[in-house]
Amino acid sequence: MEMLLDIIKNISDIVWGIPTIILLVGTGIWLTIILKGLQFRKLWHSLYLALIKRKEDSDEPGDITHFQALMTALSATVGTGNIAGVATAIAAGGPGALFWMWITGLVGMATKYAEALLAVKYREKDKFGNMSGGPMYYISKGLGWKWLGSTFAVFATIAAFGIGNTVQSNSVAHALETSFGVPTYITAIILMFATGAVIIGGIKAIGRVAGLLVPIMIVFYMGSAIIILLLHLSEIPSAFSLIIEQAFTPTAQVGGFLGASVMLTIRMGVARGVFSNESGLGSSPIAAAAAQTKHPVTQALVSMTQTFIDTIVVCSLTGLVIIISGNWQTDMTGAELTSVSFTDGLGSVFGEYIVSIGLALFAYSTLLGWSYYGEKSLEYLLHEGSVKPYRYIFTVFVGIGAVVNLDLVWGVADIFNGLMAFPNLIGLLALTPVIASETKKYFENKD
Repeated sequence: MEMLLDIIKNISDIVWGIPTIILLVGTGIWLTIILKGLQFRKLWHSLYLALIKRKEDSDEPGDITHFQALMTALSATVGTGNIAGVATAIAAGGPGALFWMWITGLVGMATKYAEALLAVKYREKDKFGNMSGGPMYYISKGLGWKWLGSTFAVFATIAAFGIGNTVQSNSVAHALETSFGVPTYITAIILMFATGAVIIGGIKAIGRVAGLLVPIMIVFYMGSAIIILLLHLSEIPSAFSLIIEQAFTPTAQVGGFLGASVMLTIRMGVARGVFSNESGLGSSPIAAAAAQTKHPVTQALVSMTQTFIDTIVVCSLTGLVIIISGNWQTDMTGAELTSVSFTDGLGSVFGEYIVSIGLALFAYSTLLGWSYYGEKSLEYLLHEGSVKPYRYIFTVFVGIGAVVNLDLVWGVADIFNGLMAFPNLIGLLALTPVIASETKKYFENKD
């Protein structure tokens, strides 16, 4: 078993290696140039569309509102990456890793915009009258490469049962067992019912629940982090100075922290940033395709705020709490580092409860978002008849994931999650002229 785990880890390291990271960030930089920094120029307008002008006209094609599509996508990305991922990056690469997470998020907004634009442009209705879209559709319809679209769908279907299902229910079960003493089998039963009750209703039910749950859980977690930062307001400027300074210089060994080279700092920040916001992986455009909108650019503008909220806002708050606490200088990492930092900031065990509850909510919401991604990927491969059986099977796997050891599943899940990026990025790069053309036409008509 150990040998198999080592093999899986080596494959995962290759899939998520430097070439992949360069390709993901490079695509974001390329799209930023082509779109003339649209994510910066139109950020406030995008946030207005996403969070203020939320009501859509009922006659617009689509299954859910802009806001619900955004919340569904956020439900799948705001998760363990925001709690454990940020901590892992800082523990290995030092405070400077947070700077490179920001860079990844800023260029990733252009990637997220492009993905959503293509998803809406090339979407189609299935026989039930629901919208279907995503990389498999824009690759096969936009480029005529059905084999590559099918390749993405296979990777996404497998990833849905790993990174989007069993590893999430496992995280919830262990968080509740550690902090509240809840047996894992109890969590398994509750999660199965809670997940099944929502996903059986399809994207409209998922969109309604995500639209209610995601804002609450983000505000709950953000509010706790902001309280800590307000209590340590005078330390925030020095924290930012440390982040900027150590982004470009080797991080010295301090306490239990072993030090890090600039290259390690960059690699950890970029890798965890991509893991957190999923820009370029091709998952969130599947939700964007279901949005009620007449023009692809409108939803694309809304969708790019997902990366901003996930990485620039939520990840930053986690990172600042960890850095200000000083616990990054110890040998702790992952969710433990975040939990201890919140506990130090809020006192007693309250901080631990905040992180455990946040992790449970984030992971549950990820189950809902990824259930839809897997459903649409399988539907593309096997058509509409596969949808209902898939929902029941997905629900069963939620229970299994909560009670079994997932060392092997974690490794396989990471691999297929990373493999999704390759066909998606090929599609984005090859369809860049379409992205540029649709964007130009939209804003010319608006001006």
